[in-house]
Amino acid sequence: MELHWWSIEVFDGPRSSAARWQDSFGNALVEAAVTHGAYDWEWHRHSWGVLFEIAFRADERFTEFRDLPAVRAALDAVPDPVNGLMVYPGRGGSSGRVQPRRPLPKSGAGAATIPVEPPRTELHLASTEPPVTTAGVTAA
Repeated sequence: MELHWWSIEVFDGPRSSAARWQDSFGNALVEAAVTHGAYDWEWHRHSWGVLFEIAFRADERFTEFRDLPAVRAALDAVPDPVNGLMVYPGRGGSSGRVQPRRPLPKSGAGAATIPVEPPRTELHLASTEPPVTTAGVTAA
């Protein structure tokens, strides 16, 4: 039997922890998962937050699970609503990896800002003739 694993990572926020979020919404997520065909699930607590791994027998079941009102409410209530939630297929966290990932520098778009050429300005110089004196005699 092939299982389709999905991961929901919740990171700690500036005012609340992901562990507190798990205490508040964990039972509702597990209940929704079990009643909608989840075959297996696991919670992991890390120093950066919590990880909820869930397995279904078909990928379509996860999209049904994610569209449930209880699941949407839980995902909307993560401690850091801007950068605190990642949902992706596969097992999450370190996935058995001993060494942490060290991503390479970005290349192409996103590596650096495109330099902008400053606008050109035109300069007009005054004439080089000596100025006229008040007596009408030009200076030498």
